Amino acid sequence: MNIIDQLEQEGMKQDLPEIAIGDLVRVNVKVTEGTRERIQTYEGTVIAKKNGGIRETIVVRRVTFGVGVERTFPIHSPKIESIKVVRHGKVRRAKLYYLKNRTGKAAKLKEN
Repeated sequence: MNIIDQLEQEGMKQDLPEIAIGDLVRVNVKVTEGTRERIQTYEGTVIAKKNGGIRETIVVRRVTFGVGVERTFPIHSPKIESIKVVRHGKVRRAKLYYLKNRTGKAAKLKEN
């Protein structure tokens, strides 16, 4: 194992749940406002996973006040306090970008 792989292993979190595409997740993010730091909760559906190892990211989508909002989270970042899987969704795709065009019940996923 070379030095870069060792550094990546040290930076990776070990206590992460198994996150799959279509899962409803609750991500607690540390937000710094001036000198204060607080925890912000973001809950939504995982529509994409990219990369692997320490560079792994997830794209989480939710609809707030009728507007779709997507955020990309690097899951091994120190800014991520915790990730909790609320519900497992049943999907047959690796990327769920088609959910952007759907509204209401059509945008819901079946539970696994």
